Amino acid sequence: MEMKIIVLNCGSSSIKYQLFEMPSKRVLAKGLVDKIGLKGSSIKHKRSDGVEAKIEGEILDHQAGIEYLLGILISKKYGSLQSLNEIDAVGHRVVHAGEKFSGSVYINDEVIAALEECIDLAPLHNPPNLKGIYAMKALLPDVPQVGVFDTAFHQTMPPKAFLYGIPYALYEKYKVRRYGFHGTSHKYVSKRACEILGLDIEKQKIITCHLGNGASMAAICNGKSVDTTMGMTPIEGLIMGTRAGDLDVGALLYIADKEETSIQFTSTLVNKFSGMLGISGVSSDMRDIGAAADAGNERAKVAMEMYPYRVKKYIGAFAAAMGGLDVIVFTGGIGENDTVTRTRSLDGLDFMGIQIDEQLSMSSRGKEEVLSTPGSKVKVIVVPTDEELMIASDTYEICEKMISATNDF
Repeated sequence: MEMKIIVLNCGSSSIKYQLFEMPSKRVLAKGLVDKIGLKGSSIKHKRSDGVEAKIEGEILDHQAGIEYLLGILISKKYGSLQSLNEIDAVGHRVVHAGEKFSGSVYINDEVIAALEECIDLAPLHNPPNLKGIYAMKALLPDVPQVGVFDTAFHQTMPPKAFLYGIPYALYEKYKVRRYGFHGTSHKYVSKRACEILGLDIEKQKIITCHLGNGASMAAICNGKSVDTTMGMTPIEGLIMGTRAGDLDVGALLYIADKEETSIQFTSTLVNKFSGMLGISGVSSDMRDIGAAADAGNERAKVAMEMYPYRVKKYIGAFAAAMGGLDVIVFTGGIGENDTVTRTRSLDGLDFMGIQIDEQLSMSSRGKEEVLSTPGSKVKVIVVPTDEELMIASDTYEICEKMISATNDF
C-alpha cells in the first residue's frame, strides 16, 4: 500500500521536514523552516529533482511555518503534490516520552496529554514537538499522526541499568532515572548494519556510537537496548560539543558553591559552555579543534585525546555488560566523517578481537562501509544515520496496521 508521509522535527525556532513515498522510501522533498518567531525567518526547500527554493518572510509561530511548508508542497513551481489530500500520514520526532511509551504510537488526545505530562522532563524539546502536533491537528484534522520517541528504544533497559543510586522514593515520585536519547538513530543503524553484514540482529551483541555535537552510545543485545550513555537528560555520558558528559555531582556542587551560581546558570554551564568547547577554548566543532591541535594548541590536543578515550572506555564497559561483542557501528557527523577520532576510539582494542583496515578507515567518510578486516572477530562498520526514514517507516507500519484492522472489521 503506497503512502505519502510527512516527517516533522520541530525545534524551538525551526522545523525540519521531509516528504516520503512509502514503502519505496523515496524522498520527494525536504526542507527547513528557520528562525520561527525571529527576524530573518525563511524556508529552504528542495525537491527530489533538484529544484530549490528559498522564501523569506515573517513566520510568527510553528503553525504558520507548517502552513507555509504545506503551501510549498502543493505549489505549481516547487511542489511535489497536486493537493494536500495526497498526504496520508504525518510522523513526528518527539524527544521525551518518559516511561509511557516503549514504541512509536498513533497520536490521539490521550497520547497528547501524556506528552504534555513529560514536558518537565524535556522542557526545551517537548513543547516545540507538541506545537508541531497541535498545528497538524488543526490544519489536517483527518490525517493520522504518529509519534516516534527518542527515548522509546531504550525502554527495554533493565532496572539495574536505568536506576540511579539515589533514594528509590525519588524515582517513584519524580521518575528520576536513565532514559537515554538518540533512540531512533540507534535503532536504525543497528538494524541497517545487520542487514549489510547479513546478520540476524536478534542474535548479535552490538555497540552503536552516535557521535556528533550531541553524542551517545548504546549497548544492543539481541535487538534490544540494554544500556546507553545518556541519562535522565542528554548531559550524561560522552563528552559532547558543549555538554560536559559524565561529571562528579560533588564537583558540580563545589563549582556552584564557589561561583555562587543559580541552578539555571549551572545548567547552562554544563549544557552550553562545557564539553569540547569548554576544554579546548577553541570551538565545539571537532574540525576547528583538530586544526588548532595540529597548530600546537595544547588544550585542543588534550580535548582531542579526551573525546575518543571516553568512547573507548564505554566500548569496553558495554562489551563487559553484554558478555561479549559482535558489531560496532559508527554514525553521526563525527562517527561518519572524523577518521582520526574514529581510529583513536578503537586504538588498543586488538585484545577484543577488533582488527581494522587502517587505510580504509582513514579514507572512509559519510558512507556505508565495513572498516574491519575479514578476519576480525568484531565487525566494525559505518552507517550514516537516517532518523527521518526510521520515523517514516514506523509511521507507515502503524498506519498500515490501522487500515488493515479497519478493513478486516
